[in-house]
Amino acid sequence: MALIDKIKAKAKSNVKHIVLPEGEETRNAQAAAKIIAQGLAKLTLLGNPEKVKAAANGMSLEGAEIIDPAVSPKCEEYAKALYELRKAKGMTEEDAAKLVKNPMYYGVMMVKLGDADGLVSGAIHSTGDMLRPALQIIKSKPGIKTVSSCFLMECPNKQYGEDGVMVFADCAVNIDPDAEALANIALGAADSARSLAGIEPRVAMLSFSTKGSAKHDNVTKVQQATAMAKEMAPDLMLDGELQLDAAIVPEVGQLKAPGSDVAGKANTLVFPDLQAGNIGYKLVQRLAGAEAYGPILQGIAKPCNDLSRGCSVDDIVATVAITAAQAQ
Repeated sequence: MALIDKIKAKAKSNVKHIVLPEGEETRNAQAAAKIIAQGLAKLTLLGNPEKVKAAANGMSLEGAEIIDPAVSPKCEEYAKALYELRKAKGMTEEDAAKLVKNPMYYGVMMVKLGDADGLVSGAIHSTGDMLRPALQIIKSKPGIKTVSSCFLMECPNKQYGEDGVMVFADCAVNIDPDAEALANIALGAADSARSLAGIEPRVAMLSFSTKGSAKHDNVTKVQQATAMAKEMAPDLMLDGELQLDAAIVPEVGQLKAPGSDVAGKANTLVFPDLQAGNIGYKLVQRLAGAEAYGPILQGIAKPCNDLSRGCSVDDIVATVAITAAQAQ
């Protein structure tokens, strides 16, 4: 069974409530019809009801809730809660009352206050516009200081990872994480491997050096991150610093890092910075023909996920299924 089919089956097993702030956008409305038909999630679409239904182009949205934030009776409650959350940062009651009529903020407040279990947006919003309210209001999980992202990668050549399935992090959020942030990214990636990919993580902290074979500040950062991550999660199978071949090729792992429980068999790869991560996942996607699901936010207190503005209807369906599975 393909990875996304396993995730969809998990979503169906314990149906969660997902909000789509971009309900008036055609791809979102059409994806909503498919999500309802497949039983992947309970849905709320935000927007003018007539415009939302028109965006579905004749597809049935029966069973979905449609809310217009501009006239919702919940706005007063959400505005008060938002003001209390952000007044220390200079937000006024007037600012809060205005912001909750914005579908992104309304949707995030639904998740924050438990009126929805997760949120998916980004088809017509930039990553910054999507992430900002989520990070300001929902914030990170207890004990996690860095919200990051991962991609679930499924390679048709099943030679590496867990039957071809791997987790790559961080490929979308943190440009140049320091050692502590990198350690947090590793823990988030391990959690994603378990909860979404259904695999027991073997985490490789990647570098251009293996076990001190090169010396540079960038290598030192990965070494420090490895030590921090091991201290934070001593039972986690994690090792570094490892070159990519030492991480995933058994013969190279045995040669360069003998005795490691990760080298040569890693299924969760933590890249040293965003440049490496972003380039890495796109290389595997394009050259190896891998399916790439993401970016999936990790380390956030409640699941909120970003879409590419070039996403397809099926991409939205998959992201909602992933978000619903995270919410479990």
